[in-house]
Amino acid sequence: MRGIPLFDFKQKVNYKNEILAGLTVAMTMIPESLSFAIFAGLAPLTGLYAAFIMGLVTAVLGGRPGMVSGGAGATVVVMVALIASHGVEYLFAAVLLAGIIQILVGVFKLGKFVRLIPEPVMYGFLNGLAVIIFMAQVDQFKVLNNGEMVWLQGEQLWSMLGLVALTILVVFIAPKITKAVPASLIAIVVVFALVMAFGIPTKSVRDIAQIDGSLPPFHIPQIPFNLETLYIIFPYALVMASVGLIESLLTLTIVDEITDTRGDSNRECVAQGAANMANGLFTGMGGCAMIAQTFVNLNAGSRARLSAIIGSLTILFIILFGSSVIERIPMAALVGVMMMVAITTFKWGTFGILNKMPKSDVFVCVLVAVITVLLHNLALAVLAGVVISALVFAWDNAKMIRARKTTDVNGVKHYHIHGPLFFGSASAFVEKFDYNDDPDRVIIHFAESRIVDMSALEALKKVQDRYDKINKTVYLESVNDDGRRLIEKSEIKFRFYPPVNNA
Repeated sequence: MRGIPLFDFKQKVNYKNEILAGLTVAMTMIPESLSFAIFAGLAPLTGLYAAFIMGLVTAVLGGRPGMVSGGAGATVVVMVALIASHGVEYLFAAVLLAGIIQILVGVFKLGKFVRLIPEPVMYGFLNGLAVIIFMAQVDQFKVLNNGEMVWLQGEQLWSMLGLVALTILVVFIAPKITKAVPASLIAIVVVFALVMAFGIPTKSVRDIAQIDGSLPPFHIPQIPFNLETLYIIFPYALVMASVGLIESLLTLTIVDEITDTRGDSNRECVAQGAANMANGLFTGMGGCAMIAQTFVNLNAGSRARLSAIIGSLTILFIILFGSSVIERIPMAALVGVMMMVAITTFKWGTFGILNKMPKSDVFVCVLVAVITVLLHNLALAVLAGVVISALVFAWDNAKMIRARKTTDVNGVKHYHIHGPLFFGSASAFVEKFDYNDDPDRVIIHFAESRIVDMSALEALKKVQDRYDKINKTVYLESVNDDGRRLIEKSEIKFRFYPPVNNA
């Protein structure tokens, strides 16, 4: 692995922009990290630790300067069921294991496979995630009463609704007035000041959990280290690792396009894994790259690693010395910020292009969103979308197989195959031949085709066997090197044209 260029002195860096960008990023990460942690049923401090650890480790080790990572909702969503059923210690163990998986992905250079994710899958993924985030905020309109969660009523309900609406309004209007300060930060400050000035009774972070500001403690997960535990945490760790890398590598690709530079996807996988391993050992909830904060960082002029480092250190400073202030933040402000995150995450343009997209793409987009919302399993949703997209692609290519037939002056029948020969087109390929009516010699040309897999070889064998049964000879011609290697490995005997080349 290359060295760690914290500061590339060959490239001019605007340190003022980097520092201001880092401070801005920290202010936008804090409310989201708190909200995601509370949404998952964790102590708010767990979210802030993740923001600090993810931000610092990926800034130093990552493969993409300018990218920001933190305690992201995409990864937390998949852990909700584990936290509810087994507790926070199993969460830390799963985060640690997810980090190991991510490091292995980077070491074995598998990061490039994120390119296989089709656009409809990403639309469905983002839309489903937006719905989950939005619906999760509805639970904040409930309070604990005699051991049971009940809806807010009367003055409490109306004050909560009013403050949430005000937060959304400020987040929406603030960028039209100034972009020097993050809109979410402005909204939180406005709502916080309003609640303090008028003594409005409303839920605050302190009502959910207290924040005892301290350095992240080293903590080995208190769980049984046996196969039963591995059986419990491995599925969650695998899903978290997959979702985290998908979101991180997609963010990396977007930053590449914006900055017209190229990041290192495999190095980023290793950095994400190292950060999540640190989270698992220092009581962080885990995370990945954060698209919204990355955009904030880039828009503030950052192009180096320094801004993310400044941002993470700022979060640590707030943890150590500003916990009393954070505990007094109204939940309505965080709910409003997260609702706006959901609204902006949702790809509203999807509705405008539905009638322009192929029906298969529409189906994939809707299916991924539905699986995401109903099962809260983002990796399964993405996997299902990729598999269905691949099957649709295979089906479309299967229909492209065709054969142009000619007979030369010597009475030899020629079949010029067009389109790939693989599992999807194998059956149609076998039916292309006029076995009984063909002459004694037949040549199948593959100059415009490829032999792709074992199904293709089995189809060729069926064709050869049918001709052999009626004492006719079939030859293969213009088979490319990959096809010949596949045939050699299969040890199936085929005749190649011209016959002199036959073994």
